[in-house]
Amino acid sequence: MTFWVDIVVATPAHSAIAGPLTYQSESPLTPGQLVRVPLGRREVLGVVWAMRQDSGELDASQGKPVAGLLEGVPPLTDTWRQLVAFTAGYYQRSLGEVALAALPPQLRELDAVKLGRRLKRVRPVGEGGARAALPELSPAQREALAGWAADTRPALLFGVTGSGKTEVYLRAAAEVLEADPRAQVLVMVPEINLTPQLQSRFEARFSHLGAGQVVALHSGLTPAQRLKSWLAAHTGQARLVLGTRMAVLASLPALRLIVVDEEHDPSYKQQEGARYSARDLAVYRARLESQALEQGGACRVMLGSATPSLESWQACLAGRYLRLDMAGRIGAAPGASGPEVRVIDMTQQPRQAVLAPPLLEAIAERVARGEQSLVFLNRRGYAPVLACQACGWKSQCAHCSAYRVFHKLDRTLRCHHCGFTERVPRGCPDCGNVDIAPLGRGTEKLEEHLAELLAGVQRPDGSPVRVARIDADSTRLKGSLEAQLASVHAGEVDVLVGTQMVTKGHDFRGITLVAAVNPDGSLFSSDFRAPERLFSLLLQASGRAGRDAAQGAASEMWVQTFHPGHALFAALKQHDYPGFADQELQERRAAGLPPFGYAALLRAEARTQELAQAFLEAVAEAGREAGLPGADRVTLYPAVPMALQRVANVERAQMLLESASRPALQQFLSAWQPVLAEVRRQPAYKPLIRWAIDVDPLAI
Repeated sequence: MTFWVDIVVATPAHSAIAGPLTYQSESPLTPGQLVRVPLGRREVLGVVWAMRQDSGELDASQGKPVAGLLEGVPPLTDTWRQLVAFTAGYYQRSLGEVALAALPPQLRELDAVKLGRRLKRVRPVGEGGARAALPELSPAQREALAGWAADTRPALLFGVTGSGKTEVYLRAAAEVLEADPRAQVLVMVPEINLTPQLQSRFEARFSHLGAGQVVALHSGLTPAQRLKSWLAAHTGQARLVLGTRMAVLASLPALRLIVVDEEHDPSYKQQEGARYSARDLAVYRARLESQALEQGGACRVMLGSATPSLESWQACLAGRYLRLDMAGRIGAAPGASGPEVRVIDMTQQPRQAVLAPPLLEAIAERVARGEQSLVFLNRRGYAPVLACQACGWKSQCAHCSAYRVFHKLDRTLRCHHCGFTERVPRGCPDCGNVDIAPLGRGTEKLEEHLAELLAGVQRPDGSPVRVARIDADSTRLKGSLEAQLASVHAGEVDVLVGTQMVTKGHDFRGITLVAAVNPDGSLFSSDFRAPERLFSLLLQASGRAGRDAAQGAASEMWVQTFHPGHALFAALKQHDYPGFADQELQERRAAGLPPFGYAALLRAEARTQELAQAFLEAVAEAGREAGLPGADRVTLYPAVPMALQRVANVERAQMLLESASRPALQQFLSAWQPVLAEVRRQPAYKPLIRWAIDVDPLAI
């Protein structure tokens, strides 16, 4: 007997194959099973989506046979498939693109024998140890946990840095795992470099469960490691999964709690392929999982941040989320709000000063007392541009509308967008002048400059000051980040220079001073989210100072700015996130911006800017003429070049869509997809490289 089955395979977002393909099977298959099927000349991995109910209308010539079943791998759950279907629909991507991207790549390459070996390896080894010397909870932690237990709404844990949010996550996870011997917990962090320290804390706390119960899922793993972790989660062997944004689509058949740490972080928004928000999907997934549970069971979600996203803050104000406040640091005096914030007016400092003299003096005092300082600048490299003073030449990238950054360590000019790298020329390429010099500064130059300025400063034992740098350049080699962080924790660094990667999530116990060197670029940005991101970055950075309660009262945050009277700095001085958020929300409401309005971007890439914009205008006009559903409630703005117009010789343009109604925008986008595909097939747009829709974009 022949059975007909719909199977999802990996397909490009805008191919003619948008949904499942129909195949033949000699036996009935279960939705969610993993199979191998022929696709063109290849054999690919697929997910069984449904058994066809209209098989009587089909004949043997209409579908190829299924090549094989992945034996031993349990089917993916109905809830997982619903999550994938929602993600594909909401973010305007193909079903197969989302479904197959959520599976470990190595799963597509293993035969039955190799897969069997992998399945054996995921079984826990050895007995669990003794239950972990729980720390005593603060009153704020106890209140937060009590509030969380009494209310099943999505919870926003609004806790200042150092208030003990991680301990609340640990206790909530323990409660869930103890209540159900099958239950699983997903904990997400925004960046890979935050995973190891969190994993070690969870492994230590839950060592009594036995080996293999805590696994990591992120893109930094090898294919074999990622497959092992995924199989452990999918089979239920792993009770706790720690991961980055990709983990939100992992298969966890008994998921009962999702924690999203630093929920405000933009890293939770995917920027390639299906541009999903892992934070938003976490909330949606918890609701799906709860609906699938019997007898009133629930899958809970807890979002945590010292500077919540305005979307989450507004959800609390509207009553959709439960807000749990933890206003004080562990061990701090009652009423203490955090490090003292000092705003330095750079217009009153010596011209060309990189660091204001009072700040430099404060750093020197910390070194002399054996304390650590963190100086951050969100620009890596030695200098953002190399320039000729004679003719005005600058180190423009030949392939992008951006400058190549000067890296002094290896004497290169490197484009941080396309990767184009060349050795620094001996003289100006245009006029031959040998006196070409760096303009501006990056972390590499700041590190060098600080070492020079502090050369005469001594540590308490009389040894010279030690300056180190942590950024994407200094941590490229495997294990280098861990080694550098260990040296900071061990007190082997006096002054740490870094980008924003060291300003969040790290528990530096010896740092008592944090300084922001040049934050002004975001104050007057055309991006309406820029102030929110800057305030979050500065407040998060301040949280790296004074985490040791014994030093907390003397900790400081210094901010150098040419606009000391800006309202953002006034709120920062008071550590007043609610006040800042309320002001921002008032402005957003008046302008109809998120979270009070909804947006999407249509982006196009071509060899010429004219072609990219022409395509966008053509599809907009075609959409208007077609009278698509929801079109009367959606505003389409004219096509414009993207902020970074050219990358790797590809011109980029975009068109903004806005609506006061999320359903209307979604309705229009779904109906617009065939129009986009039809216009794309016209001969005039054959040279077009690609187009993509970004729903709920973070930057406009």
